[in-house]
Amino acid sequence: MSSPSPRSTGSIDYEQVQASPEFQELRGRLRRFVFPMTAIFLTWYLVYVGLASYAPGFMSFQVFGTITVGLLVGLGQFVSTFVITTLYVRFAEREIDGPAAELRERVEAGMAGNGEVRA
Repeated sequence: MSSPSPRSTGSIDYEQVQASPEFQELRGRLRRFVFPMTAIFLTWYLVYVGLASYAPGFMSFQVFGTITVGLLVGLGQFVSTFVITTLYVRFAEREIDGPAAELRERVEAGMAGNGEVRA
């Protein structure tokens, strides 16, 4: 006894959607943003940890009053996190959300018709 195929039950064939050129383009756009941004952030973080570990004299240098280079670089980690988040939100709104919504609507419309997914 075999189980019914996704098309015969009216469910979405996600493998077919994933293989579609539109989905692959969206996935590529996302990767072209996320991977470099992740590499930049991890490098920046490792530089901070490395400086804290191997250059304590530099990190304890007082810039003004009791504010040190280490404190400024540490606060810079928070600032860079918010900057990256803001850049990602803008990128997603501009490059990902619209085409993803269009693809989803086409897939759902294809299911409402004859049960065959048209991505």
